Amino acid sequence: MKLRSGTFFAGASLVAMLIASIGASRANDSVAKAASDPNGWAIAGHDYGNTRFSPLKQINSENAGKLQLVYSMSLASLRSNESSPIVIGKTLYVSTSWGPKYVYAIDAATGARKWTWQPDIPDDVLQYACCDVNNRGVSYADGKIFVGRLDGKLTALDAETGKELWTSTVVDYKQGSVITSPPLVVRDKVITGFGGGEYGVRGSLQAFDLKNGKLLWQTYTVPAPGEPGSDTWKGDTGLHGGGAAWLVGSYDAKSDTVYWGTSNPGPWNTGVRSTGDGNFGKLTNLYTASTLAIDPNTGKIKWHIQGTPADAWDYDGVNELLLADLKIKGAETPVLMKADRNGFFFVANRETGKVISAEKYVFANWAKKWDINTMRAEEDPDKRPGPGHPAKDICPNLIGGKNWQPMSYNPGTGLVYIPTNNVCMDWSVSDVNYKRGVFYLGAEFPTKGGPGGFLGELVAWDPVANKKVWGIKEDLPFNGGTLTTAGNLVFSGNLHGDFRAIDAKNGKVLWSKNLGSGIGAGPVTYSVDGKQYVAIVVGRTASIPAFLGDIGKKMTAAAPEGGSLFVFAVQ
Repeated sequence: MKLRSGTFFAGASLVAMLIASIGASRANDSVAKAASDPNGWAIAGHDYGNTRFSPLKQINSENAGKLQLVYSMSLASLRSNESSPIVIGKTLYVSTSWGPKYVYAIDAATGARKWTWQPDIPDDVLQYACCDVNNRGVSYADGKIFVGRLDGKLTALDAETGKELWTSTVVDYKQGSVITSPPLVVRDKVITGFGGGEYGVRGSLQAFDLKNGKLLWQTYTVPAPGEPGSDTWKGDTGLHGGGAAWLVGSYDAKSDTVYWGTSNPGPWNTGVRSTGDGNFGKLTNLYTASTLAIDPNTGKIKWHIQGTPADAWDYDGVNELLLADLKIKGAETPVLMKADRNGFFFVANRETGKVISAEKYVFANWAKKWDINTMRAEEDPDKRPGPGHPAKDICPNLIGGKNWQPMSYNPGTGLVYIPTNNVCMDWSVSDVNYKRGVFYLGAEFPTKGGPGGFLGELVAWDPVANKKVWGIKEDLPFNGGTLTTAGNLVFSGNLHGDFRAIDAKNGKVLWSKNLGSGIGAGPVTYSVDGKQYVAIVVGRTASIPAFLGDIGKKMTAAAPEGGSLFVFAVQ
């Protein structure tokens, strides 16, 4: 599976393993140094492997019940606040929704504001942001803060002063391409994607010079006619084929490889770009709904795994790739893990791209299994919608078994903690024509609850044994991301605004506090002057419920909109 795409413009042991492999010759030296500090939170996912595991254990399963609020801060921006802060030294950096409307630098121990940056974001960005005006955080390297913006730009700020150093245009947002997630910094390159799979954009990843914002390379994630892989598309439909890389990337220094997931193909009507049924043959629509392994020096695609070939359900493949070393069949194996929207949990060798396992982590009836030999799912033909063939009771729903909310991995327990959804749907397709900057869908998808009387669940998953170890069921989907620590804890919130500390081994809720608005963001933890803190951003989603009918109305009613940062410690 090594087809190329067009490239243009020329226990703490896990963390120790990941950091040890990161040197100045491979990763960015300043990021590697910051990530090696157990007291900080240097990257949105904590480290280059997106493990969201902290070795801190001052707060632990014995004393978590004594957590108290240290300070809170209004973000002065309502609606879909989804940022995971980063902490460098004694400074916490957090972004808000709407652009972001603001980026703040504050004293991580007291909340005292050091500086505020407010970009000039156009008023019309909402109509080009498929899934809300969110911003999921910033990145750090070489004394700079990097932030992707809803207007399709990438900005570098001075980390000490907040002064704008440079701004580069990544993409024209008016085609339906906004940037909502933090970029990935590898050596002298700031790498970012953008959204737009629902608008018929042609996805790409781009690398910019860390010092001056100059474009260094661009790799399209969907091949144009005549490029390798273009024969997986009907005619020239790949030019509006989606495949946007809008979430976060991961990086492995040992193999010098960047990993990124790509979104759904466009349009949702598979008859436009493929055969419209399960007999799609080679019309798989590369490289959509896939995991890409990329050379950060050139942008060249090394290999790929397509989780949902010829996707017919909006099973975005963008979910984060979590890197770890697991003992599989007695051998220490470098893996990447992905809880795919399609309901399958993928474990693959991150050096070769060979899929080791792909098992259902939620109820998923669209396919009987995912065959690691054929690299395709064994589909239930009744669940694949297409022209003249509406399908009913498809699980999971288009928000996926897991959405963007981040999972985490604890090397002490060996478990992955996944915020999952239990929602299903019907699906029928209709004719559709491309129009720039407008939804390019061609489908109707009424929502239904999944089996069992619950709509979400925090699942502790064993990625070696491929089984659920424990779960906490929720009455709503789209709940918050997770953080796990060496203190035998998992932190996670839900749409009601309940923020909880949970025993990582058995799932017992040890502490809970309602924070007044729904939680989607992933929590972070850090230590300043010997004291450990846990931070969480709150602010209920607004756009996603509109896609989910009556279930969406329940999501909206669960809590008001909000926009705040809360920081806790054991007092």
